[in-house]
Amino acid sequence: MVNFDSVCEKIFSDSDITEESCLKSLNILNSREINFGDLYFEHLVSQSFALEEGIVKGGSYSISKGVGVRAIKEGKTGFAYSDVLDNKSLIEACKAAHSITKGHRCDGVAINRLNRIESKQLYTELNPIDTISNEKKAAVLEILDKKARALDPRITQVMANLACAHKNIIVIPTDSSMRYDSKPFVRISVVVVMESNGRIEKGSASTGGAFLLDEILGDETLTYLANEAVRSASVNMEAINAPAGTMNVVLGNGWPGVLIHEAVGHGLEGDFNRTGSSAFSDKIGQKVASEHCTIIDDGTIKNRRGSMNFDDEGTDSNCNILIEKGILKGYMQDKQNAMLMNMKSTGNGRRESYNTLPLPRMTNTYLQNGNYEKEEIIKSVKKGIYAVNFKGGQVDITSGEFVFSTSEAYLIENGRITTPIKGATLIGNGPNTMQKVSMVGNDLEFDKGIGSCGKAGQSVPVGIGQPTVKVDELIVGGTSN
Repeated sequence: MVNFDSVCEKIFSDSDITEESCLKSLNILNSREINFGDLYFEHLVSQSFALEEGIVKGGSYSISKGVGVRAIKEGKTGFAYSDVLDNKSLIEACKAAHSITKGHRCDGVAINRLNRIESKQLYTELNPIDTISNEKKAAVLEILDKKARALDPRITQVMANLACAHKNIIVIPTDSSMRYDSKPFVRISVVVVMESNGRIEKGSASTGGAFLLDEILGDETLTYLANEAVRSASVNMEAINAPAGTMNVVLGNGWPGVLIHEAVGHGLEGDFNRTGSSAFSDKIGQKVASEHCTIIDDGTIKNRRGSMNFDDEGTDSNCNILIEKGILKGYMQDKQNAMLMNMKSTGNGRRESYNTLPLPRMTNTYLQNGNYEKEEIIKSVKKGIYAVNFKGGQVDITSGEFVFSTSEAYLIENGRITTPIKGATLIGNGPNTMQKVSMVGNDLEFDKGIGSCGKAGQSVPVGIGQPTVKVDELIVGGTSN
């Protein structure tokens, strides 16, 4: 279990805040007629190193901590935060937050004690920054540079980055519960530049997750990263212009699940459906995808970047079935939207930091395994494309319309993967595309532990995944006939 004293030491060092003063603050917050509120304390320490031209040229180390105080009255939110952790600032934040209502509570029930609630342990509580020396971190990037350059004489530049962070939080809702957590984040990435006959292409590879650095700094992982970055650059070097038109598209397993994350996942978040601005609004119980599609959001997978022992409102994280065999089963909810929609929170209330508000957000979202072998799916396509990786995209939540750019893709000709292509974009509508999924593979894979999701100016760590998927009709934007 997470060590409560250790979390408190990190957050409240050099502070006069105690459990007794938290109780006093909760009672101030609760003295007005609100539905609920909470105190959210956070301590975040992060570090990164960057290599370029064979030299570690940059690095950073930062510490931030503070408290966010929230009061909810139906659709109204009172919010205040402070980066000074002392009793005076905490009380002032509580008074500011509960000013959304002038009414006083009728029952006058006081909160007399806090109930510590232990959580499941999905990741280590240790700080990854402290487990390996700075000298070794820098040396790892230099090794990665040498490995990549040794693979291909066409490599002219290598850029590598190593980042790690440790986040400690305490969440105290007005129901008098107290949740506490400590979570690590690590990531290592490499980008290579390849030049040949006047042509310049890039390749990249990354890995990471919610664990310690020694799990990704071994020779096997460094070799994989170097090989993968050089391989992808070499593929791009041979790529021809992508064709254009409506055709069969096969999405590879793993990272291509970002299309489902963006085109479907965001549309299943509670706030968009409460306001009726999602293409999936008011469709629970209806068929919104093909019968081959079961989509899950699971915040309980061990060591995953998007997992949480509990969400940022103190609700246990869950494994939520969003779409089952094509039928919409439910939305991802935080407390406020769940209350306004007469539903329960699903443990998806997430915030970037103590100075931002919780929103309904995804954790680890994926398409469940189907029954087909990858080879069967490829052989079923006479003419189409195989999209292995993506580099960016845009989605309109209201209409479900999306545009995604591939970073690695190939032609499929007569049931065989053939020539690599560049410049391919996938254009479609999320709900319509899901209806056209005709085959789902049995090779589910998650991303490499590097995902982040943006919404309303906030970024949170997430995971995505899927098996190989065949979409019968999708518009491909390209540059050749």
